Amino acid sequence: MILAAGRGERMRPLTDITPKPLLEVKGKPLIVWHIERLAKAGFGEIIINVAHLGYKIIEALGDGSKWGVRITYSDEQGEGALESAGGIVKALTLLGDEPFLVVNADIWTDFNFDTSVDLGDDLVHLILIQNPEHNIDGDFGLDSDRVLSEADEKYTFSGVGYYCPQLFKEIKYGKRALAPILRDLMRQNLVSGELYRGIWTDVGTVKRLEEINKSIF
Repeated sequence: MILAAGRGERMRPLTDITPKPLLEVKGKPLIVWHIERLAKAGFGEIIINVAHLGYKIIEALGDGSKWGVRITYSDEQGEGALESAGGIVKALTLLGDEPFLVVNADIWTDFNFDTSVDLGDDLVHLILIQNPEHNIDGDFGLDSDRVLSEADEKYTFSGVGYYCPQLFKEIKYGKRALAPILRDLMRQNLVSGELYRGIWTDVGTVKRLEEINKSIF
């Protein structure tokens, strides 16, 4: 699943007319970078949730056949963006009964998505990265492969994670953030993770969009 429903307030005025996932890096929309990497990794079915200017994303991407995948849309345009957990809950019937990958549309990364991740007894596996300047204090700790809610040294959640669907089945429909749910699972020792040291950028501001366009390749 690609989370693509955000408003992109910090990217205005660009996002007044273009949804953030369609903003371009090296002439290619952010979300297309993801689709191409997912297709290359063997993901055949992709769910995309949309809200702000969502119809433009649907028009741009179509059914996914251009990339050899099948895209299904979870449409939040009527109710407004439901945030990360709320968006996953709404799309849950589309995601099936097996663990699934979720990636934020508004990041650029060369991380290799993996169809073979085995969660074992865990409910979540998170990809963490070294703290960028805009999140210097980090989000979560990491002890071996265990992700911790509290730690002396913290890393930043990359926006890439693998999830077991059962953790969302008891969550009520509606606008809901993901972080509090993850922290509760961490306290139950149900979240594994890894530190990724490759290229990663949260394209959350016009400045960072300009920087990534100048820096890669």
